[in-house]
Amino acid sequence: MLVTTTPTVQGHDIKKYLGVVCGEVVVGAHLGKDILASFTNIVGGRSNAYESTLRETRDDALAEMTEEARKLGANAIVGTKFDYTVIGQNGSMMMVAVSGTAVTLA
Repeated sequence: MLVTTTPTVQGHDIKKYLGVVCGEVVVGAHLGKDILASFTNIVGGRSNAYESTLRETRDDALAEMTEEARKLGANAIVGTKFDYTVIGQNGSMMMVAVSGTAVTLA
């Protein structure tokens, strides 16, 4: 399934708009990652633990959205948008939401 952030696909006409599709995933941080991230904050650098979790969460949200589009008979999703939000008490959870428009391309 083609997923793009653009509203059109170069070289293809949109034959039919099937509606908005979404995928949302919420994950909780855990103590081990928090400790590693705290250490990274002190010494500087990137937090591989959080980056890995963020990538996995984003991929899961994309998979959820594309499965929803597939059920509608789509072969592409256009206008894809990602939202990242920290939620929960003391920001203990992270939500990745992705949405777009399911379409069939000619």
